[in-house]
Amino acid sequence: MQYFYQNNGSKDLIVFFAGWGCDENQFTNLHDKNDVLILYDYQDLNLDFDFKKYRNIDVIAYSAGVFIASISADRLFKARQKVAVCGNPYLFDETFGISQKTIEVFKDITLDNYLDFRRKYMVFSDEEYTKYNQLESRRTIESCADELIKLKKLYQKKKAQINPVFDKAIAAENDLIFDVNVQQDFYKDKLKVIKNAKHHVFFAFESFEDMLNI
Repeated sequence: MQYFYQNNGSKDLIVFFAGWGCDENQFTNLHDKNDVLILYDYQDLNLDFDFKKYRNIDVIAYSAGVFIASISADRLFKARQKVAVCGNPYLFDETFGISQKTIEVFKDITLDNYLDFRRKYMVFSDEEYTKYNQLESRRTIESCADELIKLKKLYQKKKAQINPVFDKAIAAENDLIFDVNVQQDFYKDKLKVIKNAKHHVFFAFESFEDMLNI
């Protein structure tokens, strides 16, 4: 996996497991006092980072990153708390995760239609759409397609190792990728639903720390 490290001189670290196709650029509207480690591009689970220097480590996992956090966070460090955002550890489960129909939508994304995909699936309003395009991932469509293939293989290989326990969860009321009612059934009273939001729910927050404190 790839990572982006933001050193703010803190003894506390937020580890953010980003979603499929993401990079750090999509989250630059968030500003934290804690140090932040953004993980993305899960074509493998290798990570060379020194976690021992931190007093506390908190996890926020988004979308496909919820699955990755569920199989790797406990191996890498001891987390104080774990928050799932618009995602489920059972990523490719037809009940709790992404449906095959939605996966086919992902596979069909091209340079000709990716803007339509963003507007329909990722953001709630035209204002968010403008902001989202300014913060777009710099990754190629080919890189994202390769990652999706690797994620599916990794899920089949590692699903028995999933730790589904998260302390809190956040869902978007209008999410077309992870159904909010299904996530309510899964997370129960741990879930906070953000109104008037789609899958990229981060315009509702000013920092990652706000998600920890929700």
